[in-house]
Amino acid sequence: MATFPTKRLRRLRYNPLIRDMVRETTLSRNDFIYPLFVVPGSKVKKEVGSMPGVFQMSIDIVVEECKEVADLGIPAVILFGIPEHKDELGSEAYDPNGIIQRALRAIKKEVKNLLVITDVCLCEYTSHGHCGILDGENILNDKTIDLLAKEALTHVQAGADMVAPSDMMDGRVAAIRKTLDDYGYETIPIMSYAVKYASGYYGPFREAAESAPAFGDRRSHQMDVANALEALREAETDIEEGADIIMVKPAGAYLDIIRRVKDKFQMPTAAYQVSGEYSLIKAGGKLGWIDEERVMMESLTAIKRAGADMILTYFAKDVVKLLDKNKG
Repeated sequence: MATFPTKRLRRLRYNPLIRDMVRETTLSRNDFIYPLFVVPGSKVKKEVGSMPGVFQMSIDIVVEECKEVADLGIPAVILFGIPEHKDELGSEAYDPNGIIQRALRAIKKEVKNLLVITDVCLCEYTSHGHCGILDGENILNDKTIDLLAKEALTHVQAGADMVAPSDMMDGRVAAIRKTLDDYGYETIPIMSYAVKYASGYYGPFREAAESAPAFGDRRSHQMDVANALEALREAETDIEEGADIIMVKPAGAYLDIIRRVKDKFQMPTAAYQVSGEYSLIKAGGKLGWIDEERVMMESLTAIKRAGADMILTYFAKDVVKLLDKNKG
């Protein structure tokens, strides 16, 4: 084994062209899924206070946004809906004329070459802000998954190319897979939020999706942040139930989990760079404490280096524009 001075690792760092040639991890536009928040109304484009550059948008504006995303070559968006009315059962989540169902039909009519994924959960639609049917303060798992399967079906019937259950109820992937198959949608893939932690990084999202719980928290169904082996059990369970893609959420604080999941299962693996990660980078950049553009790229490269095949990120448009600029 060669040693210094024969061995000089810096030889491959002096020249920027050589650095490019030996780079092990690179980002491309095909890595990204862009989250969008859909609200009732017309000509609505309201910036989320804690997420600069992210907006709640009415369906007409979302359609135009999707056209821009497709023109940039970003392959996919994921839709989150804020309904006009909320109730204890989250009934607008699975209403064939709900906000997401109408958005899907509008997008599919106007936009080509764009994969449209839908978040499947009840928290945005329930009056109490929790992810399922309640008995007192307890979420009823089995009754909830029946509604989640119904929600997924109405999304697919409206044009969804993929569904992404994010609720973390036991058995929901199997229930959704069976329902879709029973209705002839066996080719529609499921991207499961398989490993979703009860994280403190979700705060800005709950403002954007208007989904903060009215009481308590979500620790009865989202994972304890201290657990890693449990993540493998969660991922394995969803794979066995029929998940085609498994997701780790959040991403930045769980790079070790992304790597463990990828190494063990060798499945297509997504990671969600969540709202808190985005907002911290934006805030640090605005205050001049960090180079926002550089940290954006570094954080996304780290997520991909850890093993993610696709990254859900609010930076998707920004990073693709930067990649195009650097290429030019």
